[in-house]
Amino acid sequence: MTSVGKGAFFVFYLMLIPFSAAAEEGTSAVHKASNSLTDYLAMAGSSTAADFRPLTQQERNKLFLKSLVNPWGFAKTAMSSGLDQLDNKPEEWGQGAKGYGKRFANIQGQYATQRTVAFLVSSALHEDNRYFGSGQHGVWSRTNYALASSVLARHDNGKRYVSVSQVGGVAAGAFIARSWLPPSQSSARDGAISFGITMGSNAAFSIVKEFLPDLLRLVQRKRGASPTSARPIN
Repeated sequence: MTSVGKGAFFVFYLMLIPFSAAAEEGTSAVHKASNSLTDYLAMAGSSTAADFRPLTQQERNKLFLKSLVNPWGFAKTAMSSGLDQLDNKPEEWGQGAKGYGKRFANIQGQYATQRTVAFLVSSALHEDNRYFGSGQHGVWSRTNYALASSVLARHDNGKRYVSVSQVGGVAAGAFIARSWLPPSQSSARDGAISFGITMGSNAAFSIVKEFLPDLLRLVQRKRGASPTSARPIN
């Protein structure tokens, strides 16, 4: 399976989780899983741009620390590592528990690098990479907004500009990883490919973020629960 295929598969997997959780778990478990998922996706719940207010540094610190220990992040790393194991990628690491451990550490290292650089740069530039819903109607207009949001961040004035922290974090994760990856994946070209794939994956996830609150509300209505995705994540 290609890296693009892995990203698409995980996006599909994320969209199914709320439905399977609702079918198998109690309401409180669904709420907890939903909140954890929106935390992982850096969403401001179902809040829209009209609800925006600048983050304090304390709030930034809290969001960053939560992003490093979110169970969804570890689940994604575990699944991606398993797919790389099936593909024997990189081949120098071989199979077995040792090979899987190296692949897990590699993906987790890239994730941590990306998040840390994005946090440091966004703090310095006052960029807010949380996802606020479009508040628009229509699939195409909402999808276009979501795609643009994958490379934009709000500043304290509420306006959106190219997210230096987001793009810089992805680049850092992609290229710094070349320092520990084996020769088959250590070239600058490999880093550029990884960067492009991650940016494409971010665009796909932005679409999920735009429509996920709708899906969560649907699940919660079926269970007779009050929507929890409306809470802002600060």
